[in-house]
Amino acid sequence: MSAIAHKSVPLPDDIRARKGGVPIVSLTAYTTPMAQLMDAHCDFVLVGDSVGMVLHGLESTLGVTLEMMILHGRAVKRGLSRAMMVVDMPFGSYEESREQAFRNAARIMAETGAGAVKLEGGVQMAPTIAFLTGRGIPVMAHVGLTPQSINTLGGYKVQGRGAAGEALLADARAVAEAGAFSVVLEKLPAALADRVTEAVDIPTIGIGASAGCDGQILVVDDMLGLFTAFKPKFVKRYASLGDEAEAAIATYAAEVRARAFPAPEHVFADTEPMK
Repeated sequence: MSAIAHKSVPLPDDIRARKGGVPIVSLTAYTTPMAQLMDAHCDFVLVGDSVGMVLHGLESTLGVTLEMMILHGRAVKRGLSRAMMVVDMPFGSYEESREQAFRNAARIMAETGAGAVKLEGGVQMAPTIAFLTGRGIPVMAHVGLTPQSINTLGGYKVQGRGAAGEALLADARAVAEAGAFSVVLEKLPAALADRVTEAVDIPTIGIGASAGCDGQILVVDDMLGLFTAFKPKFVKRYASLGDEAEAAIATYAAEVRARAFPAPEHVFADTEPMK
């Protein structure tokens, strides 16, 4: 059972109200079965554009399309009855104009049943966030390491060290003032993440940030040890399912080649009743 029992699916305002309270729990999900597993334990579930790398074998999130996000959003929604669902807006779906952002966010909300959308960017995206929230679309912001901007950030580097920390603080303040109900802080020095958490009146959701954030999120495949080729420093592996799965597959392959599978109990006799 969840540590926090939800009588109904939380709304963005319910998440906002958790500022400074019991830490908010979140994971990514891309499929119905995984969403079902985490539904009782998470406050919100993010359909992240990381799906492009985790499930589709892309080298970055830049190739993820709106159609991919809607497809996986629909799948995740079928597995949720308690947790709120947030869907990432993919690269190129919101940067051109506020009107483009509204059109695509509205499509995500209508076609997936999401409770909110998430988009990357700080000061420069604040007018877009204000435009969306003013028209009934709840927005979760994302500052720090923004994976859709890795080509301009120079890779997956820690953000906000030294004097750059002030710009990150300004980003967080801007998205909060624009109406975001929460903000993801990715790959920031812990001390800076704590400063941001104290500086804004909306919950901060850390990923590679600080235990002092108002909540935490991880890519579920990372924390389960399914995505074994890559392990960021900020990931704690709570299981090694990738190794277990590979061992099981190897055993299956060996049994097939040895004609040990299927065994008699796995095949049907002529006299066996139809089921």
